[in-house]
Amino acid sequence: MAQSGRFQLSVRVLTVLASAPDAMHTSSAIAEELNESAVMVRRSFLLLHKAGLIAQRKGPNGGAKLTVPAKQVGLGDVFIATESEWLTIDDKAVGSLMKKVRSDAVAAMNEHTLAGVVKRMKKAK
Repeated sequence: MAQSGRFQLSVRVLTVLASAPDAMHTSSAIAEELNESAVMVRRSFLLLHKAGLIAQRKGPNGGAKLTVPAKQVGLGDVFIATESEWLTIDDKAVGSLMKKVRSDAVAAMNEHTLAGVVKRMKKAK
């Protein structure tokens, strides 16, 4: 999956989890709701779990749920969890500038929370 695809799907997965934060959500149920592949949802689960944004439980009552309230999850946090690559440049001067640009971009993204995304989605319906 392309980088932007991982981020986009992960945001969508998190919005489903945020819509019922106390419930466990299976990858297959989320995949059906989002009209996505369950495999791709499980891949998002792995990235989000590794970043500490979701908790997972196996078994018949298993699934995933948020570990922190949606209002505390910034979009920059999701970006960092899902995007392993950034523009890498061998030139030291330009490379250090790109690190600053990434840092600024993540900070700007964190001004918007998962709760805000959920609220916008409800308004759009």
